[in-house]
Amino acid sequence: MAFIDSILNNLPEVKAPTEKRLGFKEKLKWTLIVLVLYFVLGLIPLFGLGPSALQQFEFLEMVLGASFGSIITLGIGPIVTASIVLQLLNGSGIVKFDLTSHEGKARFQGIQKLLSVGFVILEGIIYVITGGLSPMAGIPAWFLVFQLFLGGVLIMLMDEVVTKWGFGSGISLFIAAGVSKGIFVTLFSPFKEQVAGASTSEYSVGRFFQLFQSLSASDMTTFMVAASIILATIVVFLVVVYTQAMKVEIPLSFGRIRGQGMRWPLNFFYTSNIPVILVAALLANIQLLGRLIPKLSWITPLVNQPNIVQKIITSSFGWTDFFTALLYILIFMTGSLIFGLFWVQTAGLDPRSQARNIMRSGLQIPGFRKDERVLERMLSRYIWPLSVVGSLAVGLLAAVADLTGALGTGTGILLTVMIVYHLYQTIAQQHMMDMNPMMRKFMGER
Repeated sequence: MAFIDSILNNLPEVKAPTEKRLGFKEKLKWTLIVLVLYFVLGLIPLFGLGPSALQQFEFLEMVLGASFGSIITLGIGPIVTASIVLQLLNGSGIVKFDLTSHEGKARFQGIQKLLSVGFVILEGIIYVITGGLSPMAGIPAWFLVFQLFLGGVLIMLMDEVVTKWGFGSGISLFIAAGVSKGIFVTLFSPFKEQVAGASTSEYSVGRFFQLFQSLSASDMTTFMVAASIILATIVVFLVVVYTQAMKVEIPLSFGRIRGQGMRWPLNFFYTSNIPVILVAALLANIQLLGRLIPKLSWITPLVNQPNIVQKIITSSFGWTDFFTALLYILIFMTGSLIFGLFWVQTAGLDPRSQARNIMRSGLQIPGFRKDERVLERMLSRYIWPLSVVGSLAVGLLAAVADLTGALGTGTGILLTVMIVYHLYQTIAQQHMMDMNPMMRKFMGER
């Protein structure tokens, strides 16, 4: 263990700020700097890159916050994969971390960073040797792997910068940025790129312009497909915004100040967007491996989502599509439930941790004895049902949204809306803590 700790202590890291709390402008500055740097890195191509088989995977680009063919081709894939592996190991008890102590949390984060570096190297090698990224003649394969390694490490460090110096996390920021860019380009790009094997009126980009092009060509089928995709995008957006506002409020009172209290909101999506990020990244990696490795090609149809709305419009919907869609929904819901419960435990959102925070802040539930065990049992009535139902609901919503064929994928829209909403909550929470010192103590800050 001492040897592992020495490795963890020598891993590259971004130093945390020396101030106890950073100001709003300082956090906003670093968040914007990382966002601009992310887009710039996405424009830097891999030197010596030949024909690439990754350019067709637009869904994977958005989910992984990547830009295929650039130095950040790997995106957040290695980071999320490392998180999935470590949560499964910790949740199953194979590897146990004491997440209630500072040392245990530090070791957990260090192991996750070490695993992330390992997956950066592993995924870079897989992309190159399977032909996903092929070097030009005279360029050694290891040179492409080295560039992918540099890009992966830069993404890791940028994620740390946002986590320690900005708002939210870099992972969420990169996903939201990639999805927003993808939706804008897919909707408003005026370039007429004909789909291989399609009719003359079908185009791979510019759904907004495709509406007018199909009308001028009297192609009502293409018009209805484009209109349904745009409509599905709007509907998914509105549904996610509405469900984000659903919450349960628990009244709390200050034990020493009679008549003074507050309401503690528990969102219906108690686990936030974490389960969807983990499941989507896992499925994205499975799809990628299935398409790049011939022996694993049988996996791809199992995790693919058919565009149900488009198939119904074009009269091509069949029983195979129905069962594929059903399997996709079940996989998403089951994965979201598993990762959601693991996340509640590892992120300190379980009833025991929350009860400890409430007791430490001097708050209590009116009408109940001021005892941490009593408070924990009370919170368990809300937190565990919300964790289960919320995880299943967010998985169902993401899967159904994907099946509508919405721009940016339904999962992408779901993640982006939840990320932006969470960012808004984080900013509002900071202002609240600035105004109320007791809230700062409740949130675990000093």
